[in-house]
Amino acid sequence: MIIGIGTDLVQVNRIEATLKKFGSSFEEKVFTLFEQERAKKLPSEKQASFYAKRFAAKEAFSKALGCGIGKEAFFQDIEVQNNEKGAPFFVIKGKALASLKEKTKGMPYQIHLSLSDEKDFALCFVVIETTLV
Repeated sequence: MIIGIGTDLVQVNRIEATLKKFGSSFEEKVFTLFEQERAKKLPSEKQASFYAKRFAAKEAFSKALGCGIGKEAFFQDIEVQNNEKGAPFFVIKGKALASLKEKTKGMPYQIHLSLSDEKDFALCFVVIETTLV
């Protein structure tokens, strides 16, 4: 059963401008230490795109949960990683995990995450589903 669907489209230059304006304070507020460390390993011209995809993922996940104002409060609890084949997946903890468990009513769940980008845009699509037991 589908619990929520979320999508988000982010302009890469908007993230790039935010990084230039607020620097590490923006990174520390929105992205996990793991995500920040991965971004720093990339060439500087690819970092904004990397962050834009993860920002879109966090927004799409929040929308799939049906969160309204204040969703940014748990962006640190939503981490995007990649498996050995490069496919993205979420690591959810803290308040975001509590919201997810409340939304899924304790049922087993699966989160489908798709990320895509072009030069100017990053796109994310998230589906949260449960299995009826």
